[in-house]
Amino acid sequence: MGNWSKLQTEQRNPATEHIDEVSTLAMLAIINREDALVPAAVAAQLAPIAEAVNLVASQLGNGGRLFYLGAGSSGRLGVLDAAECPPTFGVNPQLVQGLIAGGPTALRQAVEGAEDDRAAAASQLARQGLGPADVVMGIAASGVTPFVISGLEYAAQQGCPTIFFTCSPTAAESVAASIKIVPKVGPEVITGSTRMKAGTATKLVLNMISTGAMVKLGKTYGNLMVDLQPTNAKLRDRAERIFSALTGASPQVAAARLQAAEGGLKRALVMELCQLDRTQAQHLLDTCGGRVKAAAVSTGVAPCNTPT
Repeated sequence: MGNWSKLQTEQRNPATEHIDEVSTLAMLAIINREDALVPAAVAAQLAPIAEAVNLVASQLGNGGRLFYLGAGSSGRLGVLDAAECPPTFGVNPQLVQGLIAGGPTALRQAVEGAEDDRAAAASQLARQGLGPADVVMGIAASGVTPFVISGLEYAAQQGCPTIFFTCSPTAAESVAASIKIVPKVGPEVITGSTRMKAGTATKLVLNMISTGAMVKLGKTYGNLMVDLQPTNAKLRDRAERIFSALTGASPQVAAARLQAAEGGLKRALVMELCQLDRTQAQHLLDTCGGRVKAAAVSTGVAPCNTPT
C-alpha cells in the first residue's frame, strides 16, 4: 500500500485536536476516554482471538512453537509477551519467541529502516528452522509493515499457519493469513502514535492468546499457575501458597514437599494428592500430559478447593 494517509492509524482524531490547549487534568481525561474505547474494540474480535488460541494450543501441544513478528512498539510487545511465558508457565524459552525488526538493539532504540527490510523476517525465521508444526503471528498496527508481511508470506511458503494482528481494517484486507484479528480502536490520541491505543489493544490480545493457550495446555489449575518457576523469594512463596491452597497443607509442610519435589510444584502436588513418591508422581504427570487435575482425577483424588 503506497498511500499511507488512508490508513486508520494515520487519521487525525477530532476528539484530541486541541489536546495541547487544555489543563493537564483535562488532557489526561481525554487520553483516558480514548483508552476506554480499546476493550470494546478487542471484545468485538473475541471469535478470531478464540480461533488463534485454539490454533496456538494445538501447534504447541504437538511440538510446535509460536513466533511473534513485529517492528517498533509491536515488536517490543511481542518480545515482552514471549519473555513472560517461561517464568509464568514453566515453558522452554524456545517455545514462544518474539522476533523484532532490527534485532535485540531495536528493543531499546529505533533501528532506522529495519521495518522496511523484507528479507530480514524470512532470514530470522529460517534460522529458527520454521516448519508446518509452528505458528507465526504477525503484529502490525498499521497493517503495512514490510518486515511483518514478508514474514507471514515466508511462513505460508513453509506450510506454517499464520495469524495477523492489525488495527487497520483496510490494510488487513490485502494481507493473507490463516486468522486475522482486527480491533477497530480508531485514530490515536497523537496522530500515528500506535504505541497508545493500538499498543494497548496489542497487549490485551497477546495476553489472551498466550494465556489462553497455556491454560488449554494444562499450565494452570483453575486460575493458579502451577507450572511457575520458583526462581526468587516471591515466586517460592507463591508456589507454597498454591500448594497449600490445593492440598490444605500448612506452609511448613508445603515448603518441605516442594523441597522433596526438587522445586517442581506440579510434581509436589501430585506427590501429596496421590500419595506417590517423586518418580511415580512424575510418571503420572507425564502420562496425563502434565495436567495436575487429570492426574488427581485419575487416582480418584481432587484438591481440597475443587468446586463441587
